[in-house]
Amino acid sequence: MQRTTRFRPHDVLREDRNDGTILLRSAYDLSPVAERTGDWLHQWAAEAPDRVFLAERSGAGWRALSYAATLEQVRAVAASLLARGLGPDTPIIVLSGNGVDHGILALAGQYAGIPVVPVAEQYSLIHGAHGRLRHAIELVEPKMAYTVDGDHYAEALALDVFDGIEIVASRPGATGATPFADLLKGDGSADVDAAFAAITPDSVVKILMTSGSTSAPKGVMTTHRMMCANQAMLADSLPFLRDRPPVIVDWLPWNHVFGGSHNFNMMLANGGSLYIDDGKPVKGLFDRTVENLSMIPGTAIFNVPVGYAMMLEAARKDEKLRQTLFSDLDMIFYAGASLTQDVWEGFERMAMQVRGEVPLMTSSWGLTETAPATMIQQEPTTRSGVVGVPMTGVTIKLLPDQDGRCEVRAKGPNIMPGYFRDRKKTAEAFDEEGYFITGDAMCFVDPGDVNKGMRFDGRISEDFKLTTGTWVRAAQLRLDMLSCLTPLASDLVITGADRDEIGVMIFPNLAELEAEGYGTQAQGGALSDPLLLSDIHRRLAERARDISGSSTRVARAMVLSEPPSMGEGEMTAKGNLNFRKVLTRRADLLARLYADDDPCVTRI
Repeated sequence: MQRTTRFRPHDVLREDRNDGTILLRSAYDLSPVAERTGDWLHQWAAEAPDRVFLAERSGAGWRALSYAATLEQVRAVAASLLARGLGPDTPIIVLSGNGVDHGILALAGQYAGIPVVPVAEQYSLIHGAHGRLRHAIELVEPKMAYTVDGDHYAEALALDVFDGIEIVASRPGATGATPFADLLKGDGSADVDAAFAAITPDSVVKILMTSGSTSAPKGVMTTHRMMCANQAMLADSLPFLRDRPPVIVDWLPWNHVFGGSHNFNMMLANGGSLYIDDGKPVKGLFDRTVENLSMIPGTAIFNVPVGYAMMLEAARKDEKLRQTLFSDLDMIFYAGASLTQDVWEGFERMAMQVRGEVPLMTSSWGLTETAPATMIQQEPTTRSGVVGVPMTGVTIKLLPDQDGRCEVRAKGPNIMPGYFRDRKKTAEAFDEEGYFITGDAMCFVDPGDVNKGMRFDGRISEDFKLTTGTWVRAAQLRLDMLSCLTPLASDLVITGADRDEIGVMIFPNLAELEAEGYGTQAQGGALSDPLLLSDIHRRLAERARDISGSSTRVARAMVLSEPPSMGEGEMTAKGNLNFRKVLTRRADLLARLYADDDPCVTRI
């Protein structure tokens, strides 16, 4: 396949220690790093004052804000915040999702040294998730809260934890909130220039809440150094970002590091334009995404695998969408999970048909604590699932096991200083050499050639032992089982810790069950339709024929009738399952899964 997007070849330095530890570094030097995100804003307001930086849908078109207008509004809002006495110890919590006003407020906080804490909008809009919102507020103790629409968020704003907190809303409604327009008026009593000059690379200006998939959400202290270094690293790896200003149409939420730091700052650092997609890859909202993507030719696309599958299907039916998607595209970037190979190849074929070349199709690896990008596949590959090599300025520390699987640790300017108000968790997060203990595992694509990169191999904490002493690598097995059970399963939990067989608890795709004619009758929290269980039995049996060991053989399955509950902590704001919470909350169903006579269990 022809590829013309400029890329930088992998060049990795490897050091093998006597104890078996492996250190990996990029042979390239880290480019100069900006000291503050506001430096980028000043740069582009001077060099490209009229270029669109942020835009959101407004009627049939877009409400767009240029770099010059953005800088003016950021300074005005910063002055208003400073005049209210806000500073490094008085955070602002943001309840609502992506929007131009949200972006202005976030940048104003960074400009003035006031930490901004964006949280998942589901925490406010889902009654059962208010506990997560309460946890975040009690942890960071904000002095201001922002939402785009006061009436829409009124139930959450009525919680007692908001007592004493100034509420600001772009559309206050009947809540009595301070209009965001008031902040835009500025305040002449505040010395904005002095506040900006006092900002250092180590100033904490964002606190991002972890997903809480394995424990209560923690607040990741994010500094200017982390965000600025990460953008230098990304531009070093992806030179086309510096060749011309990037343009994206993006829905990824700003309370997550991928959307709010990686993508948002990529546009700001390189003088690019971010058009906020108010759609999502879910039923009922994806049509809006298709409309938005059809309006703006982007130079890069960021999405999760399910979003790409929906996008590919839509583009096959829509000539305008196909042409707009590929007309100016440098990169297709996926994250969150591996892109299935059929979707990968579908995009390759479509790109060749539309423009005769394939953009860089790639992914990277990182966490909220790493700002996020730490490893990246920066040269073309023909396969999904590869996360690449260390980025400039980073050292990756690998602790291999006897099978060649490596625990991954990292050190570099993009790593967090610690968790907010949690010295114990911070101390536990770093080893004796100062490497961040990620908890992730990886394997070399080719053990004989580090430049072939690495592939993600799950979370160490998700692994468990059977009573036989056999280790089960649950993360990879979960992906295999999702493939085996598609499209019946929307998600699933691997079971078997301290038992003699592996099992699986399946959250069904109810729409697919109905489409296939399966019944959804339930007995005590599990589906009992004989035809459904027979189909699952057949699939597990066919898979088992090709498996020789007990570490990957799934011997029993149950289909759950109740979806995962965010309010009960079974699902994170990212849509990820909290496996431990599911197993704890549904301990009775787990026990039934391993009973020998339950009609809702299929065994092979």
